[in-house]
Amino acid sequence: MRIGIPKEIKPKEGRVALIPEAAAQLIVHGHEVFMESSAGLLSGYSDADYEQLGIKLVADAKSLYASAKIIAKVKEPIEPELGLLQADHILFSYLHLAALPELTQRLCSIGLKAIGFETVELSNGLLPLLAPMSDIAGRLAVQIGTHLLHSPMGGKGVLLGGVPATERGKVVILGGGMAGGNAAKMAAGLGAEVIVFDRNRDKMTALRAIGDNVTALYPHQASIQQCVKQADLLIGAVLVVGEKAPHLVTEEDVRLMQAGSVIIDISVDQGGCIETIHPTNYEQPTYELHGVTHFGVTNMPGGVPRTASQSLSASLLPFLLELADHPDNLSAPLQAGVNIDAGEIVHPALR
Repeated sequence: MRIGIPKEIKPKEGRVALIPEAAAQLIVHGHEVFMESSAGLLSGYSDADYEQLGIKLVADAKSLYASAKIIAKVKEPIEPELGLLQADHILFSYLHLAALPELTQRLCSIGLKAIGFETVELSNGLLPLLAPMSDIAGRLAVQIGTHLLHSPMGGKGVLLGGVPATERGKVVILGGGMAGGNAAKMAAGLGAEVIVFDRNRDKMTALRAIGDNVTALYPHQASIQQCVKQADLLIGAVLVVGEKAPHLVTEEDVRLMQAGSVIIDISVDQGGCIETIHPTNYEQPTYELHGVTHFGVTNMPGGVPRTASQSLSASLLPFLLELADHPDNLSAPLQAGVNIDAGEIVHPALR
């Protein structure tokens, strides 16, 4: 099988789908791997790092897409990438199509098979290709939020962990899954007062075990509203597989937050769970609404591309090998990840 790894072109997106060692494993299994020149540079990998392991370098995206059957990339395709995709391609990447109806229809019109990393699902409900980026996004949310709370950044001037004779900062997290759980660990480690909302009792038990400064609550609307008003940092981390995220915080709730507070919605690429959020990028990551700083970058892990590429490659390689070995006989987890096939929307959540 011919596998192509293009250079990502979204603003400030430095990740690459496979690091050199992972790409070399595909060659060991008898596949051909083509890499667009400089695709790995922002992750810290030179063209020579790939070439010396047998990966074939191509000069540009047009040549890359023409050379490969499977296109393995990080982010969903945008123009001009869409013009390079053909009906016989298998696109394997993060897609998040529930929030992108125009892209959904465009991929249908091309006629290819599109498999979303975020919808590959194991029998136990785990999402093995979303998990590594959720780990990173959850941790980044607290790092970034801490910085945005500094008064030179427009924040209210709160140190999340506080010091003796001061109050602790208050962090409210919507969703206690992989992203929300990592955010809770980071915020708790800084010493903040952390409240996490989740429906699952086992998750709430695990969250409470992080430390005495973590409270886990059921997401009753009145409880969320009360906590959001007091939050210094509000983090959205709600996931419904393949579907748009439900709004748990309304615009009116945001109006009642204190000026200089910060909102970071990790679920923005699925539409966001906070009504006032809209997608941004690392070139213009924030905007202010009702006195509250909003951070809506849709590719948060792209800000730490070396770490993110290494983590993604480790999870992606087994599934990419399987796809390359048996493209017409997918296992249940990969089949669950198919969003579009031959012009038809096949994922139940998207239908």
